[in-house]
Parts: sequence; structure tokens; C-alpha cells
Amino acid sequence: MPYDIRRYGQGWLEFSLRIKRGRARSRCECTGQCGLHQPNPIQRRCCEIDKHPARWFRGRVVLTTAHTCTCNPPCQNPTHVLAMCQRCHLRVDAKQHAANRTRPFHPSFLSKS
Repeated sequence: MPYDIRRYGQGWLEFSLRIKRGRARSRCECTGQCGLHQPNPIQRRCCEIDKHPARWFRGRVVLTTAHTCTCNPPCQNPTHVLAMCQRCHLRVDAKQHAANRTRPFHPSFLSKS
């Protein structure tokens, strides 16, 4: 299910773009948060680059902005987010997605306002 942009506050799209294009330079910033890129003395980082063919999965890479905090509503603090490819982001959010599946469905999630 798509995320509700209203939860992220005014200016989220610009903030997210600054993180992905500016700080991350269009490359996944995951260094082990997903469980795949285990840190070592060189701090191994995911090699996926936005809009390029994916190296470790099928298709093209879509760079996302992943929260590493539990702020509710989601914050716009640059130290609380990482630019992540969709593979890393889905792995980081796996527990949250599992918890969401156990919640009862409510039609308001589909409202377009």
C-alpha cells in the first residue's frame, strides 16, 4: 500500500530529494542496517545507484528515504533518515510491515484528500 504523504509534513518531498540527491549523491547509504551489508573496518556500503539496473535484484533501483527513528509522525531530521534502495528499505521496515498486516483494515486509508 502506498504511504500517506500527509503524515510526513509540509516540505517532505523537497527534504527527501535533498537527502537522496545531495547527501547520498543518488547512492544507497545503507551500511548494514538492512542486515546485508555488514560493517567492517571500511564500513561497507550498499552499491546500488538510483535509476540504474540493480546489481542484487531484478529491475531498476528506486532510491527512497528511510526513517531510522521511531518519531511519530515521521520527522524531517536529516540525522534520522538514510537514502536507501528499495531492497534495503523493505528489509529495514520488515517488522513494521508485519505489524501493520495484523491491524484491521480501515477504509480511511484509501481516502484522497
